[in-house]
Amino acid sequence: MITTASIDWIAVGGAVEPWQRLGLVTSQADENGCAQIPLFGTGIEVDTTGRVGSRRLVMSGVDPQLSSLDGVAVEVRDVPPPLFAVHPLGARSIDHVVIATDDLLRTSGTIADATGAALKRVREVGEVRQGFHRLGGLIVEVVERAGLSAGPADVWGIVLVVDDLDAACASLGEAVVGEPRAAVQPGRRIATLRAAAGLDMAVALISPDPR
Repeated sequence: MITTASIDWIAVGGAVEPWQRLGLVTSQADENGCAQIPLFGTGIEVDTTGRVGSRRLVMSGVDPQLSSLDGVAVEVRDVPPPLFAVHPLGARSIDHVVIATDDLLRTSGTIADATGAALKRVREVGEVRQGFHRLGGLIVEVVERAGLSAGPADVWGIVLVVDDLDAACASLGEAVVGEPRAAVQPGRRIATLRAAAGLDMAVALISPDPR
């Protein structure tokens, strides 16, 4: 089944300054207090009026009445015009967004029903189960972890593709980002931002797909 559903922005409540200090270019905040970080495909929207740490998915190509994906807040808008910026960090796109849940099949079923994007595969690593959907160029990774309290799903974090991982890490410094290590994806490396980055969500940087 071909789906037209798309996650156009991942909206995060808080200030724009921490994102700018990372080397990400933000637009001027609009009348609603939202500043955008344009990337190829899904971008980041910083809601300066929102509760710090709040997250929602800005989507198109779905039921206009859709307001939640198993607890993850959804805002439906028209398809946005193409928009991109050259970022000093070298960020080009969001590789994947991670959604945490206490029940992978429940959350993945909700995503599939609302978007038409089927659960592609499930990977088990110890007490963690990961399910994968694809919406356009974005991978949606649903993570179920043993012992997680029952409740609604939540956007846990994102992974940004950068042109040169070593250069990006050098520009940020070891106080802000961890040492690059091998990623699960063959031929790629990943580095996780530390709390010193000042973000209210988990963010990692990953090298481009060599394929």
